Amino acid sequence: MAVITVPDDANVFAALIGGARDSDRIFMENADDRVVRYGDVPGITARYADLLASEGVAKGDCVAGILEKSPEAVLLYLAVCRLGAVYVPVHIGLTDGEVSHILGDARPKLVVCDPIRHDVASAAGCPVLTLDASGAGTLAERSATMPGGSPLQTIAPSDPNAMVYTSGTTGRPKGALLSAGAVIWNARSLASCWGITDADTLLHANPMAFGLFGTTTPALAGGASMILLPKFDTERVLAKLPRATIFAGVPTYYSRLMADPRFNRDLCSAMRLFVTGSAPMRPDAFEAFADRTGHRLLDRYGLTEVLIATSNRLDDVRQPDGSGLPLPGSEVRIVDEQGEGVEAGTVGMIELRQPYPFLGYWQDPDKTAASFRVGWFRTGDFGRRDARGYVSVLGRGADLIISGGLNVYPKEVEAAVNALDGVAESAVIGIPHMDFGEAVVAVVQLTLAAEAFDPRAAIDTLKRSLAGYKVPKRIEVISEMPRNTLGKIQKNLLKQRFENQFRGLTDRV
Repeated sequence: MAVITVPDDANVFAALIGGARDSDRIFMENADDRVVRYGDVPGITARYADLLASEGVAKGDCVAGILEKSPEAVLLYLAVCRLGAVYVPVHIGLTDGEVSHILGDARPKLVVCDPIRHDVASAAGCPVLTLDASGAGTLAERSATMPGGSPLQTIAPSDPNAMVYTSGTTGRPKGALLSAGAVIWNARSLASCWGITDADTLLHANPMAFGLFGTTTPALAGGASMILLPKFDTERVLAKLPRATIFAGVPTYYSRLMADPRFNRDLCSAMRLFVTGSAPMRPDAFEAFADRTGHRLLDRYGLTEVLIATSNRLDDVRQPDGSGLPLPGSEVRIVDEQGEGVEAGTVGMIELRQPYPFLGYWQDPDKTAASFRVGWFRTGDFGRRDARGYVSVLGRGADLIISGGLNVYPKEVEAAVNALDGVAESAVIGIPHMDFGEAVVAVVQLTLAAEAFDPRAAIDTLKRSLAGYKVPKRIEVISEMPRNTLGKIQKNLLKQRFENQFRGLTDRV
């Protein structure tokens, strides 16, 4: 597979939208059935860009978007790209305090927001334009009379294109600067890996702020059409799926689809590809999905700072614990605590080297420097790589449990817990313990059909398949896992909830 290169005088808009596009082909269809066609894109984005420029936005300036998902929200990003400015996507579901922190930190030149977030955006002290999910607002009103004459600004591959704020699970969110080269290389590489063409239609149910890169941009690079859903909703996905060829989502989306008997091979007959990622998929659920639909999920692995880092290819034999190979032109290595490479199959920390590397954290040179080791980006995740180079991700380094001086990898224990009768999903966490340092605790959510679940009996069962130090000291049952907007289980909240489990105890339970 060819390595994608980015010219020295690139423009992200031209790279994603340029080339032959059928002007009558659907660019995006909104949930309210509004349609934008490819022929509309150059004019709308040029007028948006003129309006932004009239508000003082120039090359290198930040423009924040706090928006519901809509074609116009994506067109805004593309307009920012035309100017060579830097887009800051902000999840609309954040609290006012969280939004205020991001805007205060990023100091954008302009904010475009849904009207419901106007007050908090205005408090940032910069001009504000509005845009709602129907495409209405001052952005549309004021841009309608603009001539659309702003030229495309050329930028270097190393110039910033976006600043995406991290999830903030271990502290306040930090702005991760993504280069134009990284965005173009990543989008085009994924379009190639996944075989995206103008014959495809992506059913887009991922959040707007977090689904822009890794979902939207590869579809743009391949010339696909998109059907936008405001969020994941089983009924809406089932209704739109027959018109789509690609669907991308987290394992939670797939488990909810699998719970509906209407989700079957007939409904998926037009589908070409289902993509998963962002969280591990249970092996039994992975195989059940294949049996039900005739499709094996394609897994990939990514981070905010480096976008999608590895992915299976279309012709790969896809396995539930495999996130594929590095994208063409990039490298992955697995190292020990000293940074030395480990043998194939050995667990270690994942490090990456990409042709267009992560630019760093906004106004935090120390954190940026600590994130690299002689040119390799330290992901903070641990995993292993087989002899062919395929990567399996075992979790965040922050989630590693050290119990009695021994390393416990949560994903390995979760696989055993998930195999227990009645368990729908599990999260394995480390809780402070006076004797072990950390004790392994499994938090489980049961299936709707589960009968009486006995945690003590479950622990006895696990002792037959796991080494003693890996066996959970406790199993806690909760009604629903706490999740972030991407559907990932928020283990930090579980740790807070159960952090006093073993306080004052020295018994070897």
